[in-house]
Amino acid sequence: MTLSDVARDRLADVVELQPTKNGELQDRWELDSGSEVHQFLESELSDYYYRDDNSLIRATSEANDMVDVEPGVEGEPDAVPSVVRVPELQARILDVLAGPDERSESVVSVLHAVREAFDIDADADAVRSGLQSLRRKGVVEVEYRSVPTFRLTAARDSIDVEVSD
Repeated sequence: MTLSDVARDRLADVVELQPTKNGELQDRWELDSGSEVHQFLESELSDYYYRDDNSLIRATSEANDMVDVEPGVEGEPDAVPSVVRVPELQARILDVLAGPDERSESVVSVLHAVREAFDIDADADAVRSGLQSLRRKGVVEVEYRSVPTFRLTAARDSIDVEVSD
């Protein structure tokens, strides 16, 4: 199947962001709804992606070979990834987030830490979305207290973070 330039670019996004969700692709592709993402995936990329056991979108090995980007996560299956490729805000979140042996932090706490450490004008929704994306990648875990709180799953120096975008 021959892909258009748009489809090839979007396939590269799937490879880079995997594991991902409709909402993350919706933001990247500047579409109006997750339904539009699903429709595009099914009509243009159906041979090149699948949904894993958690309904997260992943690229097939053929898709990984077709595009010139590295997968968003590298490492052994079911282990903390050794390399993650993330947008700058997510990299900054990883810089300030509590370590695996520290008390987990709320979205608001992480937001304030990012703003203070990097002079970034992020909002709570962007930080929440970033934390959830990092959780799907396996480098952040959530602990539910009165609100969801987050911390790293492994020591900061055991994960190589590469900034994409």
